[in-house]
Amino acid sequence: MGSSPAPFSDIGKRAKDLLTKDYNFDQKFTLSVVGSTGLGLTANGLKRDQIFVGDINTLYKSGNTTVDVKVDTYSNVSTKVTVSDILPTTKAVFSFRIPDHKSGKLDVQYLHPHAAFDSSIGLNPTPLLELSATIGSKDLSLGGEIGFDTASSLLTKYNAGISFNKPDFSAALLLTDKGQTLKASYIHAVDSCNGTAVAAELTHRFSTFENSFTLGSSHVINPLTVVKTRFSDNGKAGVLWQREWRPKSLVTVSAEYDSKALNASPKIGLALALKP
Repeated sequence: MGSSPAPFSDIGKRAKDLLTKDYNFDQKFTLSVVGSTGLGLTANGLKRDQIFVGDINTLYKSGNTTVDVKVDTYSNVSTKVTVSDILPTTKAVFSFRIPDHKSGKLDVQYLHPHAAFDSSIGLNPTPLLELSATIGSKDLSLGGEIGFDTASSLLTKYNAGISFNKPDFSAALLLTDKGQTLKASYIHAVDSCNGTAVAAELTHRFSTFENSFTLGSSHVINPLTVVKTRFSDNGKAGVLWQREWRPKSLVTVSAEYDSKALNASPKIGLALALKP
């Protein structure tokens, strides 16, 4: 299945990850403990302004079944059960939240050598239906997604995209927001020896004729340290420093300066992820 195209949600993901992934301007703490019996525990804490929120996540794996249960500070319980290979290259995901009795959802994902399908249906009397599909190969793929609300008989979304991927670069074109926004992204590995890569995302909104762009870079200082930068046309510039100070444990410092907000201080965030 190595030639299978990626799911629709992965179109443009490589560039988006370089430009946005791990940037955080709050104080965040994560502790993950993985047991030898397939049981894992993750605790997350986030301080934003003067508000602290957190959650505890329990993950249990047995054979081809994974059960993921998360409880947050507001006593909401989210449960996700994933069963892989119920049919060849097929995965089913059942999820629900308590106390939201209408949150039940069933996702079914299927991979074909030249196609990938993902369907979702809400488990309630008036469900939300979603379907996405891509065709092609791991190098070139074309896809789309659609959402339909049976309660209102209206389409909630319809998007389309195409991507071209090679080991050293990736380009993607996405039509989103029900055809109102066009996004083009590109990422290129400039130097594979030191992990230097650059990425750009251009956005055009047809309704307002507005254009925007974001440029970014990533550089591996050494096997344990990564530095990322980004700049947007709205005057915001960001930088990220991440270090693996022990195996699978990361400390990340992010900063962002808004040149158009002259009286505002730069945003600075710290994220600490521990995995004993």
